[in-house]
Amino acid sequence: MTARKPYIGGNWKMNLHSQDVASLAKALSERITDNNVETVVFPAFPYLAQAKALLGDKIKLGAQDAYFEANGAFTGEVSLSQLKDVGVSVILVGHSERRHVIGESDVLINRKVRAALEAGFEVILCVGETLEQREKGQTDAVNIAQTTYGLAGVTAEQAARVTIAYEPVWAIGTGKTATAADAQNAHQRIRQAVADLLGQNVANAMRIQYGGSVKPSNAKELFGQADIDGGLIGGASLKADDFVAIVDAAR
Repeated sequence: MTARKPYIGGNWKMNLHSQDVASLAKALSERITDNNVETVVFPAFPYLAQAKALLGDKIKLGAQDAYFEANGAFTGEVSLSQLKDVGVSVILVGHSERRHVIGESDVLINRKVRAALEAGFEVILCVGETLEQREKGQTDAVNIAQTTYGLAGVTAEQAARVTIAYEPVWAIGTGKTATAADAQNAHQRIRQAVADLLGQNVANAMRIQYGGSVKPSNAKELFGQADIDGGLIGGASLKADDFVAIVDAAR
């Protein structure tokens, strides 16, 4: 099995304003100072440049979304070159809120994945089932389909810059968390889907994060599973103490 460095992402979503961003970014830059765990945060678009100036060189800057076209008449969208211009190196694609609230399709998500990779970015591709799908026994089928669609047309070389985040939709912001065993099973099936698509070596090397109400109290058990390589953190990433504790648990 290829050794995989733990990877923790903090998705700030549509939260925080300038003063809060400054305080949080500064606190994280002071407290996350080694290279044992890879870390990225995703501020809201208006604060990307501000956060970049404060995060230091141990924490990557990510964007919560991007458009696949290079430029042009796409009002309200943000291009990959614009994101690169302010220091973004990681693009979050296919988050459940983009899929289920905004209505993004698998086809659109794949276009964004491929565009981001072709532009030289790292990508975190989010997959995960809803509560209804889970109750119907469709967890594996949904995750495999979203993984396969999302990575369609991605080469093995490009896949080295892809991380998958498994985020059961029913566990996001609800306080509910998949058991460590359930999460491990889902991660294992997702890794097998990557192997079927791109080969076992690519699958062994690819990191798969868990995202779904990860807290300092459950992080260590989750990250201790064989196929869970870190977390994509929502609410707990807005508090420096909680986020740092989760990064520490990943060590």
